[in-house]
Amino acid sequence: MPTALITGINGQDGSYLAEFLLSKEYHVVGATQSRNANLERILEIREKIEIVEMDLLNQGLLEDVLRKYAPDEVYNLAARASSSELWTKPVLTGELNALGVARMLDAISKIDREVRFVQASSSEVFGDAAEVPQTEATPFHPRNPYGVAKAYGQWMTVIYREQQRLFACSCILYNHESPRRGLEFVTRKISHAVAKISLGQATELRLGSLEARRDWGFAGDYVQAMWLALHQPAADDYIIATGETHSVRDFCKVAFAHVGLDYQDFVIEDVSDHRPPETALLVGNAAKAHRVLGWKPKTTFHALVKMMVDADIKAIRDNQISEKKASVSALI
Repeated sequence: MPTALITGINGQDGSYLAEFLLSKEYHVVGATQSRNANLERILEIREKIEIVEMDLLNQGLLEDVLRKYAPDEVYNLAARASSSELWTKPVLTGELNALGVARMLDAISKIDREVRFVQASSSEVFGDAAEVPQTEATPFHPRNPYGVAKAYGQWMTVIYREQQRLFACSCILYNHESPRRGLEFVTRKISHAVAKISLGQATELRLGSLEARRDWGFAGDYVQAMWLALHQPAADDYIIATGETHSVRDFCKVAFAHVGLDYQDFVIEDVSDHRPPETALLVGNAAKAHRVLGWKPKTTFHALVKMMVDADIKAIRDNQISEKKASVSALI
């Protein structure tokens, strides 16, 4: 039975990857930054995996975990990703998203050079991209601390692959969403608001620019690409994307229409919530992943939006039922 170590297992991607690897009969070891980490996304599989406390800021601890669990594969998904925090704590973003990758690669080179490693990189490494769509050969031009840190992590992965001969890959992931996405992200903000409005719990949704466009895919599809990357004869880097873009307005249209409503009756474009002007359209050309990995996204944009809205409606209803039961129990 192969062993996989997943950093950030309690995140969106980590939870989907853990489920996928369990279906492949892996022994899954999940690393979280602290013993008090929120494990809500992996509660259903908690008894099937091992959880270990591991801080990417602590080189010695990384080495201890590698010695103890002897993983065959390491999936580095841990990162600071919230857009609201990127400029408030840029140094910590660099420590985790950049130097954390270097520490892990260095630990692998010292403890077990046969470990296969994949870095979850990001389309943000391209930032003000020189071409549309982007390929693996597109020059990096990050425009925020997150993108800079991810670019460093990806370059370190290349260096350890070429200079240290590690089996080290990067998957350059474009925006990928799911019902497990945090509420701070615009897609989940929309799906959650639509659910509340459809259930009579809210009356409006305030958003920034409705014309911002993204290459949106389903997280459950994207984690499978990372596994495929580690099962090739040679390590390499791959763009993982749908190759399509949709606007925030498109997302709203599909989400509200799914519950029989017109988004124009509820969405308010709030100028104060606008992000700085976007300088390039980030859309990925995943031809290499199609050709080499045999990977293609299975979930369409419309199916993704509907999945997220349905999940939020169910979660709100389930929570209401739980609250009613708790109230009855208290009365008794």
